[in-house]
Amino acid sequence: MPAPVLEPTVPAQKTVDSAPPVLPSPTLPEPAPTIAMPSVVPSPTSTPEPEPTLTETPLPTLELPTAARNPPALQAWDGEPTYPGDSQPGYFFRLFYNPESWALTTDNFGSPALGHRTINSCLIVPAVGRGLPPNMNVDHDQRKVGAVDYEVNTAYTDGARQFVTYLGGDANVFTGFEVSFQEEADLCLEEAERVLGTLTSLQASEATPIP
Repeated sequence: MPAPVLEPTVPAQKTVDSAPPVLPSPTLPEPAPTIAMPSVVPSPTSTPEPEPTLTETPLPTLELPTAARNPPALQAWDGEPTYPGDSQPGYFFRLFYNPESWALTTDNFGSPALGHRTINSCLIVPAVGRGLPPNMNVDHDQRKVGAVDYEVNTAYTDGARQFVTYLGGDANVFTGFEVSFQEEADLCLEEAERVLGTLTSLQASEATPIP
């Protein structure tokens, strides 16, 4: 008896939908709002105004107290040292001056001062080192004035002397003074150094500073 012929089994075909799948439409970003830019209008070129010229206003002339009749040959000026950190605590400076030539007063800023009676605007005031404007230059010197070693600093503007500072002291005080003038600078400095050369110190309890 012949063997039966077996036909191959064909797998069932899946039905494929020929239409492509519908995908959701991507959400497009909204266009950025258009910002109206202001028109750039060039500003007119401005001509810079010249800087004002600084002029020094002369200070009023100090009124010196009237000289006493038959004054002593010398009087004392006592005061606190302008460099207390470089001085011994509890000490004042003392200068001696001729009351017929100088008067003890206060300057236009309320500082104690010695004003010369016959040399216009010749003044000695306590001082400390300070900055100077760029149009000034300073000559530095170390020299003895009387019995005192001083650092002497002369300030100039365009070659003209403006003032001189003296920094010095003794074993107890270190202090500074400024000598200013408007005329007769040489004579003013000569007279001032007579006074500055007498610098000494004393205990504060013995001092009689200017009120």
